[in-house]
Amino acid sequence: MNIEEAKKITLSLIDTFNKAGNIALDLRIAGLKKEIKLDNTPVSNGDIKVNEILTKKLSELTPNIAIVSEENSAHKDDKNLKNFWLIDPIDGTNDYINNRDEFTINAALILNNKPAIGIITAPAKERVFYSYAMSHSYELINNKEIQLFNKKKNYNEIKAVCYSNELKPKILEIYKKYQITSHQKMKSSLKFCAVAAGEFDLYVAEPRAFEWDIAAGHAIVVHAGGEIKDFDGNKIKYGKVDFKNTSIIVKNKNIS
Repeated sequence: MNIEEAKKITLSLIDTFNKAGNIALDLRIAGLKKEIKLDNTPVSNGDIKVNEILTKKLSELTPNIAIVSEENSAHKDDKNLKNFWLIDPIDGTNDYINNRDEFTINAALILNNKPAIGIITAPAKERVFYSYAMSHSYELINNKEIQLFNKKKNYNEIKAVCYSNELKPKILEIYKKYQITSHQKMKSSLKFCAVAAGEFDLYVAEPRAFEWDIAAGHAIVVHAGGEIKDFDGNKIKYGKVDFKNTSIIVKNKNIS
């Protein structure tokens, strides 16, 4: 897939993501129907509706590419997938259900087991991020593309964003290595967008969650010039057994 093809697919999805986000917010206002899944995590009718909207549009745009979603079982048992979509209809369902604003809608196109396209929207915050090639990572602000360069906003401090304020020893060790001066808790894939935009310099996570939680953010960060590797310095590949994540270090290109 060339850049123009990737761009066309990406831009064709923005309206769909915005529509899905508005519907998710409307359903929350109306009162969500909630269930607990077999893995003991929550799901709502908002998750299911957004999944339906995204999978329908992706099937129309790329009918020959498999779709792997958190909210259905299709293709999750397939082996040796190389080219496929990874979607998380609502990343941060707990926040979504509890009327907080950091939940996101995520999709990533994986080609040869690497993220080629990433789209993340935060409907309650009215933020839209996407990327489709190196040096083509953007935030859409007032319908204007703002290119993300992964530049530091403040050279007087090195800030990390984290999923919990209860930092584990290995994460503290990595913070020390990169001379982190402060950290802030943030939910969902917004953490990746914050690093891509230069608002934070580092995000570290031990193995947790699944590939659909990180793939879109991975594309957006790397296409903005940032770096993502596991704790051993290996590149992150997608399509692993059970789609489980490895450890990750997401960092600004200007810290070492």
